[in-house]
Amino acid sequence: QVQLVESGGGSVQAGGSLRLSCAVSGTTYRPYCMAWFRQAPGKEREGVAAIYSRAAVTNYADSVKGRFTISQDSAKNTPYLQMNSLKPEDTAMYYCAATWRVGACNREAANFGSWGQGTQVNVSS
Repeated sequence: QVQLVESGGGSVQAGGSLRLSCAVSGTTYRPYCMAWFRQAPGKEREGVAAIYSRAAVTNYADSVKGRFTISQDSAKNTPYLQMNSLKPEDTAMYYCAATWRVGACNREAANFGSWGQGTQVNVSS
């Protein structure tokens, strides 16, 4: 059974950086698409970034463009999210998601069948 486990969350001051990781286990097949989502209390889940693993093609939400970078370690099936210039509005639970189904690779939650439990990111002003 596929499992995704996020790590790297924590508390940081505005302007700081964090790097999230997502360990994928239970399969040796590379995900077709991997993504990071976030959800703050009282807000809808937001797709932050996605990466098409075979070509490392990425896309980002406008709110994080230029500050966040999604990358992957293909050998380990591990996606990362480097978050720089963090803002208080980035405070949220961050989730890793993956799909092995061939199709669109975007930030639509319905496209992903495997999810992690989340890692909390808190940014103070």
